[in-house]
Amino acid sequence: MKLVPGSVGMSRMAIAVALVSAPLCSCGLAPVGGTAPLATVENVDIAKYMGKWYEIAKYPVPFENGCYGVTAEYSLKDDGTVRVFNTCRTADGAIANTIEGFAAVADPASKAKLTVYFFYPFGAPYWILELDENYQYAVVGDPSRSTLWILSRTPTLDEATYQGILARLSEKGYDPARLEVMPQFLATGQ
Repeated sequence: MKLVPGSVGMSRMAIAVALVSAPLCSCGLAPVGGTAPLATVENVDIAKYMGKWYEIAKYPVPFENGCYGVTAEYSLKDDGTVRVFNTCRTADGAIANTIEGFAAVADPASKAKLTVYFFYPFGAPYWILELDENYQYAVVGDPSRSTLWILSRTPTLDEATYQGILARLSEKGYDPARLEVMPQFLATGQ
């Protein structure tokens, strides 16, 4: 894990530890609202999933308070795990902080269920709930439905696609009204 000095700091790290640990306590519990078990996509080509993803919207998480232009970059490591590198920016586009971790495939059959570790051995479920056939957008959550992210390969997602995702969230047991849109920078290199 690496934090780049900025407006956040050690307090964010402590919050992230608590948040990464919290979902582990709820994994065995029944889903929120008594809804059916959460389904993931049938199959993920991990190699195609690698690269940069822009956060389009998310359920609020304290470790992203004050963040703009959040991105996640994934790359395969020699040991078969995935390097995870997240970046948070300030409102003017400067890097506020970064954090590095890794993910391991938790379901080898589909490769749609991963466990992400920023503070090993504490991991959090990262389930791919929707994935565009061309790997241009993804919807990621966890079995307790306490986290949700909409990701895109580009800083924006066309409105029809976004509205379609929102319409399907209720069927998955998520409340689309809880989503916060993440402001992204459209300039290249950001």
